[in-house]
Amino acid sequence: MKVEAIELLLKGLKLKQSLRYGENPHQEASWCVYPGEGISNANQLQGKELSYNNLIDLDAAISTVQEFKEEPAAVVIKHTNPCGVAIAPDIYSALIRALDGDRVSCFGGIIALNETVNAECANELTSAFYECIVAPSFDDEAKKILATKKNLRLLELDVNGIKVHPYNVRSILGGVLVQDKDNDPINVDDWKCVTERQPTMQEIVDLTFAWKVCRHVRSNAILIARDGRTLGVGAGQMNRVGSANIALNSADVNGAALASDGFFPFGDSVKLANEYGIKAVIQPGGSIKDQESIDACNELGMTMILTGKRHFLH
Repeated sequence: MKVEAIELLLKGLKLKQSLRYGENPHQEASWCVYPGEGISNANQLQGKELSYNNLIDLDAAISTVQEFKEEPAAVVIKHTNPCGVAIAPDIYSALIRALDGDRVSCFGGIIALNETVNAECANELTSAFYECIVAPSFDDEAKKILATKKNLRLLELDVNGIKVHPYNVRSILGGVLVQDKDNDPINVDDWKCVTERQPTMQEIVDLTFAWKVCRHVRSNAILIARDGRTLGVGAGQMNRVGSANIALNSADVNGAALASDGFFPFGDSVKLANEYGIKAVIQPGGSIKDQESIDACNELGMTMILTGKRHFLH
């Protein structure tokens, strides 16, 4: 990472606006931007002023929906974590499938879609409370329907073509940290099946979807998916089996695929997943006890894929 690039990155920020407050009402906050880049390029059609927390969640929603540039996709974010993600032949079906992933958690969330919001979508979006909707466009009928929710923030933004710097910048006490974004394309050819049981074609599709979404979940992350939609999300727990318990108990996950953002330190998560009917697991590998998890899969007739790439999100 070149020193010149970092210095230019940090010097390029401009104040866009002061915000009502930060994460909490007692915290002052401002929105600084790289002119012409990112969320600052959005056209807000209606709704209240964007808040600090809205902007953080919008960043997470847009980053997640960008994983699916080839098909209609919908993402629902709550407290920076995806609680519903889905793809489908059309954008309305993708939205319904994403919301059905966890209707309770989706309430009050931020929604990102990668195609034009139509009247069907708009009617669904007025049926419950959401903070903000971001999409490439809203057709005229959708705008009329959504106008009945005057506080609902609508943002038009080219979510697939959004221009951003290739780095993440994060403040710490006494300074900032700069790192490359974790957005390398998923390459299935780099994966390695380490179990006696090989994945089926459908399992490869499910594992790919789960792996794409998993890197947008706060670590420790466990993501369960089937047929192009999330079924369970375990995020931010202090141990991996705790995240697995949350994800596995979210829905009927029998026959689904399970992704873990980091390696399994023990075989307990694998055995737990098997109890719920999971037969295909994907994880980075790299633990000195990888063999324990591999042996557990072989004993239980499960498939395990090692990607060789970790996706922690702190």
